[in-house]
Amino acid sequence: MPQPVWQKSSFSSGGEGNCIELAAATPPRIHLRESDRPDEIATASPRALALLLHTVKGNSLSH
Repeated sequence: MPQPVWQKSSFSSGGEGNCIELAAATPPRIHLRESDRPDEIATASPRALALLLHTVKGNSLSH
């Protein structure tokens, strides 16, 4: 199985190790991890990730 290609969030706080990284997984899934804990990986669907981001940003979940 190929290794995921990780991309840091554009909102990450520089080189302090406080970075959220995403990688594409077997469709339709997305891997998430914190850069200072690279072995702890969560996997979500694109919709679940979108709902999480809307919640974190304080937006309504109703569409």
